[in-house]
Amino acid sequence: MIFDKENNTTLITQEKSTIIELVKKLQVTYPKFENDNVIINLSVLNKVSLQDIIEFLEISNRHRRAKHSFVIVTDQTNLDEMPDEIMVVPTLKEAYDVIEMEEMERDLGI
Repeated sequence: MIFDKENNTTLITQEKSTIIELVKKLQVTYPKFENDNVIINLSVLNKVSLQDIIEFLEISNRHRRAKHSFVIVTDQTNLDEMPDEIMVVPTLKEAYDVIEMEEMERDLGI
């Protein structure tokens, strides 16, 4: 797991561990990024299932309740199957765009 912080956004890139191991590590290291917007980059994985994405749901909900963005990046899943409660996009550029839009909405009180 690689952490790359830029301004108020932390990019977490998945290296070798499984999704379940990654989620456990995120829960343990949560204080490192709890005040940042978070992008989880899973683009190195060959296949990401709906169940894999659902593993992130608890930490995503916790983060979003704290008024921060939480976005997962993968192009190896069917985006139409993703639950509305979690943001999944196919590219890093789209992840940064989502964060920018969500920050504007928060600034406007939406």
